[in-house]
Amino acid sequence: MEEIESAAFDFFWTEASPVTGQIRDRAPAAGGGTNTFSSIASTGYGLTALCVGDKRGYHDKGQIKARVETTLDFVANKMPNEHGFYYHFVDINTGERYNKHVELSDIDSALLFCGVLFARQYYNDPQITKLANIILDRADWKWFLNGGKTYSMQWTPEEGFSPARWDHYCELMMMYLFGLGSKTHAIPAECWKAWTRPPISYAGYNFIYGDSPLFVHQYSHAWFDFKDKKDELGINYFDNSVKATKAHKAFCLSLRDRFPDYSENVWGITASDYVKGYTAWGGPPAKGPIDGTVVPCAAAGSLAFDFEDCIAVLRNIRSKYPKAWQRYGFVDAFNPLTGWYDKDVIGIDQGISMLMAENHRTGMIWKTFNTAPEVKAGMKAAGFH
Repeated sequence: MEEIESAAFDFFWTEASPVTGQIRDRAPAAGGGTNTFSSIASTGYGLTALCVGDKRGYHDKGQIKARVETTLDFVANKMPNEHGFYYHFVDINTGERYNKHVELSDIDSALLFCGVLFARQYYNDPQITKLANIILDRADWKWFLNGGKTYSMQWTPEEGFSPARWDHYCELMMMYLFGLGSKTHAIPAECWKAWTRPPISYAGYNFIYGDSPLFVHQYSHAWFDFKDKKDELGINYFDNSVKATKAHKAFCLSLRDRFPDYSENVWGITASDYVKGYTAWGGPPAKGPIDGTVVPCAAAGSLAFDFEDCIAVLRNIRSKYPKAWQRYGFVDAFNPLTGWYDKDVIGIDQGISMLMAENHRTGMIWKTFNTAPEVKAGMKAAGFH
């Protein structure tokens, strides 16, 4: 886990613009990224990674703090926004919308906000707090409801709001908790109950599932501490993710007749690269063009839920598949059956791996993030106890 965290920090430090603080969506696993394709979600994970790196001594403390301030100042005062939300992909050097097809994204803005809020709580510094509050208080969560009780999935200046909504369980919990806890644009408490929680049963595990890859059970948990808590509906979302992880392992092992690489210590499929590009795949039930590819961040992102099973996978990959580990850690994906190894790492995948490793080791991210008054207010409004 120390190797995973230090390698991920290297990615978030190196693959960022020192002028804007924005971080590449992806980069070569061996280092040396040159594209200007930045993801606000990657930047959100990166802000948290910088703080973890400060805590663990991965780089000069003064330089890390200066990078955090640079990032927050750019997002607060220079990067284009609409009602306090940001475009999913931006130019790393200018912060401008990457192209006319890129959406204004509430979920990716929420991932950015998680990093912003965490940096504020971690440093407790007047300037960092001022910049973070500008960003967080500007987000008009009521606007993204677009007249309903659930958020619209996206907005573009050309088409307006998407008719699709965040209306069933997935990685959405962070968005609703931010909205419920907002000091300036709070949404009604009833919005927490407005999205559905579809049940599924697989291999003896009963849990809530939204027909989505494993990452949806991980992302909100990277920052929000759901452990030993239930909401007003009586649901323990941490235990739910434990069951989802164990069910996913069982699902992968059920595929061994077709893909003999999957085994007790080699499993894991979640949204990632594969030989033909990027895809959202996983299960149960089977989703996407599953072909025997292994995605290390599937196990790494669940370290806090099912440590023994997940660390066994990561140690096994590290020792038996040397090509799967490079400068920035595990490549995004690889296929032992065909010998294909991804050339890239992806920011959000390195991010969830790093944060969940740290949460398992020390709980530092949970402890720090959940001291925020906005987080406490959001959890209270959702009925967590």
